[in-house]
Amino acid sequence: MKSRLDYQNIASEALKGMLELEHYVHHSGLERSLYELVKTRASQINGCAYCLDIHTKDARKYGETEQRLYALSAWRETPFFTDRERAALEWTEAMTLVAQNHISDELYNQVKSFFTDKEMVALSMSIVAINGWNRLAIGFKSVPGNYNP
Repeated sequence: MKSRLDYQNIASEALKGMLELEHYVHHSGLERSLYELVKTRASQINGCAYCLDIHTKDARKYGETEQRLYALSAWRETPFFTDRERAALEWTEAMTLVAQNHISDELYNQVKSFFTDKEMVALSMSIVAINGWNRLAIGFKSVPGNYNP
């Protein structure tokens, strides 16, 4: 597999906003394990092998178990995730697939019962960020496999 374009080196200034967004989310107070689950789940939905390589490695680095990573695509069918994580995963899927099933008030209220207002913004911004990274990596065919946390 060959990358189409090395966007990170060609236009690093274009990524400043994305990196600032990542900085915000990273320092928002969301649990790092939750943050990595969200990034991994969105990357699964979008089919981004490059981001899956990165975020599954980072998730392991921050203590995530193999069992939960293997079951993440079927999280509704397992007892491995907390109610808060389930709410975050539900929100991740809804925001990632927003064009298919706009987000209902019922879902928003369900998710909101597990997160403060500030956490809702941070969670949503983490989803916005990973969806952006997925689109860049997929569009430019970033090659997975070389990332070391």
